[in-house]
Amino acid sequence: MRFPLTSLQKLLLPLGALLFDFLFWQERAGLNMLLYTVFVLAASVATLPRQAGVLRSGYFRAAFLGAIFSGLMVAVYGSFAAYLACVASLALVLGYINQPHLKLVGYALLTALANQLRVVPVLARLLRAPRPVGANAQRIRFYGRLLVVPVVALGVFHGLFVLANPRYAEYSGRALEVLGEWLSALLPEISVPHLLFFLLGLTLTAGALLVVPVHFFADQESRFGEFVRRQRDRVASFAVRRPNFQPQAFRALDLRKEYLVALGLFGLVNALLLVVNLIDMQWIWFGFAPAPGFDLTQFVHEGTYVLILSILVAMGIVLWFFRRNLNFYAPGLRWLRVGATVWVAQNAVLAVSVALRNYYYILYTGLAYKRIGVYGFLLLTFFGLATILLKIWQRRSAYALVRLNALAAYAVLLLLAAGNWEIWMVRYNLQPRFRRVDYGFLLAMPDRVLPELAAHAASMPGRQLTIEGDGRWVAISWPEAQARLQQRLRAFEALEQRRHWQSWTYLDRQAYHAITTESTQTARATSAAASAIAHR
Repeated sequence: MRFPLTSLQKLLLPLGALLFDFLFWQERAGLNMLLYTVFVLAASVATLPRQAGVLRSGYFRAAFLGAIFSGLMVAVYGSFAAYLACVASLALVLGYINQPHLKLVGYALLTALANQLRVVPVLARLLRAPRPVGANAQRIRFYGRLLVVPVVALGVFHGLFVLANPRYAEYSGRALEVLGEWLSALLPEISVPHLLFFLLGLTLTAGALLVVPVHFFADQESRFGEFVRRQRDRVASFAVRRPNFQPQAFRALDLRKEYLVALGLFGLVNALLLVVNLIDMQWIWFGFAPAPGFDLTQFVHEGTYVLILSILVAMGIVLWFFRRNLNFYAPGLRWLRVGATVWVAQNAVLAVSVALRNYYYILYTGLAYKRIGVYGFLLLTFFGLATILLKIWQRRSAYALVRLNALAAYAVLLLLAAGNWEIWMVRYNLQPRFRRVDYGFLLAMPDRVLPELAAHAASMPGRQLTIEGDGRWVAISWPEAQARLQQRLRAFEALEQRRHWQSWTYLDRQAYHAITTESTQTARATSAAASAIAHR
């Protein structure tokens, strides 16, 4: 397939590959991620055809702003959540550029991935050396002859100016020396891994700049509608007996029988769930305090996972019964909707109980990644339950629910990218009321938490400090924990001094300044104390 490039694409493609190599080779994600994101977004918009309607798409604009925001968060925090949000946002932008009419977040991601895969053979053909035959060879020889005279004249005049002007000779000598040093430094860097990395940057940049239309996912999405439609030829209540019809053991129930099953199911599970919710409200909601020896970990971990699974099953059952013609069963639709709505509301109450279990675990044991993840999942759960109500009362299709919940998941991902979670966890877990501290967990966090650990060092003696080793908790003394902390601090200082500006993040730089300032003040205080003793 022939894929002609515009003049702007011919300029931006090698520029983007060089920029990717310069920003990311042997560097971590930081300021470089923000700069490359801005380049990809600007280059993608600049290379759009004038008639493209992608700029009018609200999904494209949301992903565009999300990419800028998450890229900024990478430069501030350098967290994995921000990095993941930035990569996902860029993929969404490219997916919506490829197919502006797409709405599903998942289909936009798959479209971007398919475009990337289809760009690889196109890029291989573009990189293939042209054969110097015919008009191309004549054109090369023509321009080559034209350049011979200017280049020779340039060399002659350069030699004359070197002889006539000592200052010019000095400057040109310096320039040639710098060029030689740059080439001598560049040649050792050209290794197989570096070459492969450069090709990776070239491929990713090509995937952003070259749009190879991928219609498959857009065609699939075009078959879906926002609302459920009545289907007379696919349900048993409207089926016509065909010749040679063989009865089956599991035939679809007709509409009335399906309605009775759904009504009975909603009635029974509502009664059962009411009992569970009343127990949780009486036990957990008001005045909960774990008794001595109470296994809080089992109470939270196993109970939370089982209740979340229960909520997901409940949502699946509602989707199943309201998938087709039961939405139009006039004789009992109102009661069916009421029963399903009550069940959704009770599942929301159950989700509140899950949130309280998670809260009590945080209250008594501390904050961790999984606890934050549970709350993020519960946000999506509440939103999902709200969309289930839309399906029940507005006959929304499963496609509409997937579309809305995928957007909610993307919003939660951006929310997670915006949080300074590690520092918040350290500050919370090192409160004086916690006598037992998982210090190994805190030491394993990113470097930006080190000033917080150093600032709380005075409150550590007398606490029970633990680390995880060989699958079990091991107690350590404060001197040992302090030695590990000092080792982390020294390693971070040395690493931050070696880092280049491409890997810069705001919080790591702030941490470095805080640590070095504290070290300087400590050294000055020690020196002053020694001087005072000497004068005595």
